[in-house]
Amino acid sequence: MRIRAALLAVLLTAVGCGSGDTGAASDPNAPLKVGVSPVPHAQVLRYVADNLAASKGLKVEVVEFTDYVQPNEALVDGSLDANYFQTVPYLDTFKAERGATLEWIGPVHLEPLGVYSKKHKALADLPSGARVAVANDATNEARGLKLLQDNGLIKLAPGKEKTATVRDIAENPKGLEFVELEAAQLPRSLDDTDASVVNGNYAIDAGLNPASDALALEKAEGNPNANGLVTRAELKDDQRIKDLLTLLQSPEVKDYIKQTFSGSVLPV
Repeated sequence: MRIRAALLAVLLTAVGCGSGDTGAASDPNAPLKVGVSPVPHAQVLRYVADNLAASKGLKVEVVEFTDYVQPNEALVDGSLDANYFQTVPYLDTFKAERGATLEWIGPVHLEPLGVYSKKHKALADLPSGARVAVANDATNEARGLKLLQDNGLIKLAPGKEKTATVRDIAENPKGLEFVELEAAQLPRSLDDTDASVVNGNYAIDAGLNPASDALALEKAEGNPNANGLVTRAELKDDQRIKDLLTLLQSPEVKDYIKQTFSGSVLPV
């Protein structure tokens, strides 16, 4: 009987400690592990961790990633409690492709997508056949192409604005040649292209100032691409997650974003 009891105890312990175990989620004193991009997300989150978290009794562990895939994979497998790097359209695409049950908790800031060039000072200067780089992931490619459309360079097929790829370009008067690259590679592509459409965080990380260096910039008004806090479904009502969003949306963080990024990142 003692052997059986011991075996049962081992089995119960194993069930409770499996992959993706969220037992720590019920512990209000456990630190939140939050995945972020280095710029500006890690900067904003560290400001919260160092200056505001104690007011809510929070402990925040900042975990940096340099791509857009691993922060969601790590959240799904339980390595993270939340992440803060993505937009709703990007999250929806990830969920549809991976079958993941992740939850959008709320928006924090907008990083306007911009068109940059080392060779030309205005979009009107782009020559016929100019090489233009755009992101190769579904969400950011569509955003980039819409920005080019909004500035008169191309026209997309009707109804394709939210899901557009280069194959959905209906009119291309200048015969622009499009190069599809991973978003993180776009700043480096500027040496080889006439122009590149770069995500705000990667532009800032590369030393570009979206507010002054971009030839064209997304408008903040009515923009659905705010970056925000995401967690797993079972943690969406965790008080620590709610408290973290409150701090990320606080007046102190809005002031920090405005003062630190000078219009290159916009609080929402």
